Amino acid sequence: MRADLHIHTCLSPCGDLDMSPRNIVRIAKERGLQIIAITDHNSTRNVRTCMSLGEREGLYVIPGCEVNTREEVHVLCYFPHLEATEAFQRYLDGKMSDVKNDPDRFGYQVAVDENDQIVYEEERSLFMSISDEIERVAEVVYRLGGIFVPAHVDRPGNSLFSQLGFIPPGLRYHALEVSKGTTPAGFLLGHPELKEERLIQSSDAHYPGDIAVAYTRFGITGLNWQELTDALLNARYETCNTRFGTSRGTVVPSWGDPEKGERL
Repeated sequence: MRADLHIHTCLSPCGDLDMSPRNIVRIAKERGLQIIAITDHNSTRNVRTCMSLGEREGLYVIPGCEVNTREEVHVLCYFPHLEATEAFQRYLDGKMSDVKNDPDRFGYQVAVDENDQIVYEEERSLFMSISDEIERVAEVVYRLGGIFVPAHVDRPGNSLFSQLGFIPPGLRYHALEVSKGTTPAGFLLGHPELKEERLIQSSDAHYPGDIAVAYTRFGITGLNWQELTDALLNARYETCNTRFGTSRGTVVPSWGDPEKGERL
């Protein structure tokens, strides 16, 4: 199953206004994806519409968010259902900066309905970091039964290594994401100490043309949370990149039992 787990909608200040839920679902289907995750900056308010449209089209839409932590580290947070997502939104609302968005400079931050009609505009800047550190965000995600993945760890900005220089001792996470600008193998050349980590890859799409340029293919047969998390935790996947090709996300054999080295 092909999964692009890092897609921004028109709610993100850097997201193109053409990134409406309706367009995202249509393009994802056209490009052969079976799973997507909606991960707007510091907000989940376009998730419900995307999930509704995805269900109608046979596309599994995972509710998520890309949080900018106090340290300005970007982290991907995924949730099993809307109830957990809404609880996380309440948490975010209490941690957001009061700095106002400047639409002329950063673009509008809007949630839309299934017909691309604006139903909400976020006045606070979603670019700003929240007031909690990365460990606290991870704690909240775990408590809500979610998946926590530090984003684009290879990048020179807003990543674990650009902001902190290391992975904080005791930080809980399920995997690390590498950007579409590299491969897991390329990233490991600079970080051989992470060779046994689970590394996934997605597009970080902000524009329609970016969707599915990089994705992770999971060895699952059903479109549900349990199968996806099981495949992630047991390394039954491989990353795919339209520029660099296909590679395994970890040194553990993918697509099979990691203990036996089997392939599905």
